[in-house]
Amino acid sequence: MTDILTAQREPAGTRWWRRPWVAPLFLLVAVFLAFSLPRYLTFDPAQSRVPAPGGASWHYPLLVAHVLLASIAMITGSLQVWPWFRQRYPLAHKYLGRVYVFVGVLPAGISGFIVGANSPFGPINQVSNVILAVLWLGFTAAAVHAARQRRFGEHRKWMIRSFALTMSIITNRLWGIPVGLWLEPQLETTFGGSVVALSQAVSGLTAWLGWTVTLLAAEWWLQRRKKRSVGPRQAPAVAVA
Repeated sequence: MTDILTAQREPAGTRWWRRPWVAPLFLLVAVFLAFSLPRYLTFDPAQSRVPAPGGASWHYPLLVAHVLLASIAMITGSLQVWPWFRQRYPLAHKYLGRVYVFVGVLPAGISGFIVGANSPFGPINQVSNVILAVLWLGFTAAAVHAARQRRFGEHRKWMIRSFALTMSIITNRLWGIPVGLWLEPQLETTFGGSVVALSQAVSGLTAWLGWTVTLLAAEWWLQRRKKRSVGPRQAPAVAVA
């Protein structure tokens, strides 16, 4: 997020600790990366959570690139949505926004599209991955376009949507717990004893829930914030009248 509309800036007296969601956000990102990233830093295909489809040699290097670049997007994006950091260090905010877009989302989205389209977890997962990658790239491109046209209010909204999709990999994992608990008892009935069918169902559902629910939550927050910002602007007009 390279800039923010001046009218939407937080009050000068706002302190970093008055944002109760900041610490949980950074903790969530740190814990997720601590548990998920090390296996890919070994560059050992045997430790990958995603098996290469048909033993394709290109799959693992592209998967590692996607994981590392998406991690950059996750870290820089977390700083970008932090109001205190944005106001305190505007220049760092500007350059981190470029890192988020051009080092994180752009290459991670392209590699994610290719890897996701070839997912070994079934067609439901593949379709979700492809749509997610397209929207991730599209929302980020819309944010950059709005910033270049100096429509910073729209820029901020598109960046929030983009960051929601950046975080969807974490919510994907979280959804896996209740979905797994729900479907696993149905292995012998609904899935006819097929572990593959069960695995694809769990993976497909969590893939869709991971980004759709997160995006809907972000959209709800944007609409709620919009309604709250309209009220104060209308109140003075009534008082003057």
